[in-house]
Amino acid sequence: MSMVNAFSREDFERLDESERALVARREKVLGPAYRLFYEKPLHLVRGEGVFLYDAAGERYLDAYNNVASVGHCHPRVVEAITRQTAVLNTHTRYLHEGIIDYAEALTATFPDDLSQVMFTCTGSEANDLAVRIARFVTGGTGIIATELAYHGLTSAVAEFSPSLGESVTLGPHVRTVPAPDSYRHTPEEMMEKFGRDVKAAIADLQRHGIKPAMLITDTIFSSDGIFAGPKGFLRPAVDAIHAAGGLFVADEVQPGFGRTGETMWGFERHGVSPDMVTIGKPMGNGYPMAGIVLRPEVVADFGPRARYFNTFGGNPIAAAAGKAVLETIRTEGLQQNALDVGQHLMDGLKALSRLHPALGDIRGSGLFIGVEIVADPTTKQPDATLTARIVNGLRARRILISASGPNANILKIRPPLVFSRKNADMLVDALADVLKAG
Repeated sequence: MSMVNAFSREDFERLDESERALVARREKVLGPAYRLFYEKPLHLVRGEGVFLYDAAGERYLDAYNNVASVGHCHPRVVEAITRQTAVLNTHTRYLHEGIIDYAEALTATFPDDLSQVMFTCTGSEANDLAVRIARFVTGGTGIIATELAYHGLTSAVAEFSPSLGESVTLGPHVRTVPAPDSYRHTPEEMMEKFGRDVKAAIADLQRHGIKPAMLITDTIFSSDGIFAGPKGFLRPAVDAIHAAGGLFVADEVQPGFGRTGETMWGFERHGVSPDMVTIGKPMGNGYPMAGIVLRPEVVADFGPRARYFNTFGGNPIAAAAGKAVLETIRTEGLQQNALDVGQHLMDGLKALSRLHPALGDIRGSGLFIGVEIVADPTTKQPDATLTARIVNGLRARRILISASGPNANILKIRPPLVFSRKNADMLVDALADVLKAG
């Protein structure tokens, strides 16, 4: 997947002297692996709610950053972190009520069979731990993921994160399958094909003497292009991995915590039962925390025999941040807000698509929406060039989104959960202006 809104060397020459100096300093000390968004990078200094502010004081509507799930610098979360920082921060080998309180509150949002949690600091660590557990429980090593999945950056997880690029080698024990595509297949075809592709991947692993350990999917297929429906299309694939003796891991780092509106967790929309659910990023509204919620029987042997310890996974400050996020989602009705505002935004985008055929498909759930940009709505030919113009055109109008998908042609709209109808209208109006400008 090319990074459609990436900053390039050609863009560097168009910056003013002070901007070039800052970019040069960054490149010198951080090295070549880091990337910047947009043809004209943003120099951000402050965030509040759904807005980010640059060094010149300009305000940007953030329709992309899901990490600040309840809004940038939410007072409840800031206060909880500050209060606990002044009291104690230590690890989970001591008793602490705050950690237990948060674990109980978190698992209460899941189906009853997913009743235990193991904490990490990052989503990458969570998925790395999921691999360890799956291999221990099943005795297998085989992993199935989608063709453009992103699940993290550890050595083990990078091996099944194809979106990191061709220079990051997939593991010999990894098989990839095409993501479901609701734009080019009927609901029936989509469900049947994804299940069939997973079965074929299982058979290929077995043919090479590799026992399947797990199927892992981001339950809204964020990097693959955002595919939310039809609800239930994951079931045949999950049934297939279970029949083969493997586990199903639902990666909820991006679609979880009420973002899809209809349910708290993306997998619930499909009526499937994960063995493990990995979570992260939005848990602490920016405080680094993540984890796995899992069925007790999955970890029953692994825990005593392999054990697990993470110095700062589940520390008291993280627990305070996490509990504040859950309380904010509940007291401010943010899951319902995601459903209501997401539908309003979807309606506005669909109305705009009737005037601009380049908006080939509008899809998603709640406040996670993908807009497929096409050169020809009849052939559904992707248009990455126009997508880049739209993303950078919105940035010029102080609206922030990104893009994803195998052809870098899908607008990725994923704002904080406190996004309002007024914010949604701002986004749609700005997109209309960009499309009119050509």
